[in-house]
Parts: sequence; structure tokens; C-alpha cells
Amino acid sequence: MACLALVPDTVPSHWSLLNLGLEEHLVDIRDYAAVQKTVSLVKPDIVFHLAAQPLVRRSYADPLTTWATNVQGTAHVLEACRQEASVKAIVAVTTDKCYENQEWLWGYRENDRLGGHDPYSASKAGAELVAASYRKSYFSSEGSPLLATARAGNVIGGGDWSEDRLIPDMVRASKLGASVEIRSPNATRPWQHVLESLSGYLLLGQRLLQRQSGFAEAWNFGPDESGNQTVSAVLSKLNQHWDGLRWHVTGMPQPHEAGLLQLDSTKARALLQWSPVWGFDEGLKRTADWYRLYLEKGEVSTDAQLSDYVNDAMTKHVGWAV
Repeated sequence: MACLALVPDTVPSHWSLLNLGLEEHLVDIRDYAAVQKTVSLVKPDIVFHLAAQPLVRRSYADPLTTWATNVQGTAHVLEACRQEASVKAIVAVTTDKCYENQEWLWGYRENDRLGGHDPYSASKAGAELVAASYRKSYFSSEGSPLLATARAGNVIGGGDWSEDRLIPDMVRASKLGASVEIRSPNATRPWQHVLESLSGYLLLGQRLLQRQSGFAEAWNFGPDESGNQTVSAVLSKLNQHWDGLRWHVTGMPQPHEAGLLQLDSTKARALLQWSPVWGFDEGLKRTADWYRLYLEKGEVSTDAQLSDYVNDAMTKHVGWAV
């Protein structure tokens, strides 16, 4: 197994803490020659493309890097895969924000219109269009790679240290005894633990490797209804697992962000037999537990939580675990 990525830009970083010992290639996906060289060297059977500029507020500050990474970078990865005969399957991960947001009360389905107001959301819709073009133009013939895209919700979980993300910001503030500035307390998002979306990506990749061409499409992997929560509800619930967190609502004007966003994952449930294992409460508790253990004892509980997740999936007879 090999990984292609930039040097982690946070301290600490989950990648460095895990110390997995995997083959690393420090490559910027905006550099096509370097991407192509790496794919040719590794000769993978399957490629999971998760590299991105993933932050909404950063996309406002640096739109060109966002577009170059998320759109042109996706084209670079897919073109490198097209040029390498070993590649049999590709799962390209985008986001729930790739949909043209109508502030609907119901969840977006895979055949709803793509779009985006901010550069991040729009660039991810662009990445979906790049993937659809490659699927139709190059990956539709017999023996060509099978390409699917995956769209998850607002992912939480231990190990995320990114800027301008709700829980990492709360963790940093807790360490300093500070209060976090909250931009949109009433914004509703589909919150889910990172292991939920990853289980969906892996299951989808398995189907593609089995040459099941009907799965070479777009897929939503979102939470059940318990995961559709406002920012203020997330903070209140998080405070039940972590005493002493403090926040305040900003009075300053903010860049546009969607107020209401939900995903419909009926397709994945029906055709992939995928379903969430941990509900909103459990996912949030596991997230708080991870950070608290790390801050208090310097211990990384990723492996233990992964084992718990798999065991819980088996107990609940989730399709991929039985």
C-alpha cells in the first residue's frame, strides 16, 4: 500500500501520530508529472482519491489554489490512472457540498443538480464533472478502470487538527481555556463519524474491484436522521462529554455558507447494504474521547476505536461486517 500526499500542515498531525510505516510519496496533485510518475511506480490496483483543499473559508481567501487542487488536481489523478494499466478501480471522494443548495428540508440525492456558491463547494462540483467526463470518455470500454465518486457529510472524529472546523477549534480553545467564535449556530449539517464514510468508500471500492460496473456512479454516504443537527446542538451535546467548553457567537459579517444541508443515502443503503454503525451521539462521544485522551495522556486511541467500530458493526449485522 502506498500513499501520495503533501507534508502534513498541522502540528500535531494524525498521520504523524499513527506512524503506519506505509510507503509515502510527498507529491502535490497540482504537479501532473509527479502524480503520473508516482502512479506508474506504484502500479496500484485501486486508487482512493481524497486529496483536496477542503476548507470553505480558506477557499474564499485563496480561490485559485482551491480550484487548481480540487478540479485540476482531480483531472491529474484520473489521467495518471488512465495511463497506468494496473489500475482497475478508482473512488474519488468529493463532498455533500457539491450539490446546488436550495435550502431544502429533504436530503439531496445523487441525481440532484450540482453547484456551489463558495469556491470550495463549486470546485467540488467541478471535480464531480471531471470524474463524470472521464467515466464517459475513457472508462466506459471493456476492461477500463471503474470510477465512482463518493459524497459524505460533515465528518467528525479524532485526529483532525484543521483550521476553521468546529470540533478542532473547540479542542484547541479548551487547551488554552479560551472561548471559540461561532459563525452560524443555527446552520444544520449532516454530522457523522469519519469511520462511517470510510466504511462506505471501502465497500464501494470492493464492488469496483469485483468488476461490478453498475457501481461506477456517484454515491452518498450520510448519517441517519439523528445526524442532522444544528451547530448549537452539536456544541451542547459535545459539552455533555467534555465539561468546560466555551463559545460565543460572532457579531461580524461572514462569507456566505449554506444554512441547511442534508444527504439522502437511500441508494447506498439499498444497493450497497451500507448503513451507519454509530449514531450522532455515539460518534460525538467517540470524538470527544479521542481528543481528551490525547490531550490528557498523549495517547492515540485510533486503533482501539477502529476495533470497537468493526465489533459494533458485526453486532448490528451491518452488511459489510457479516
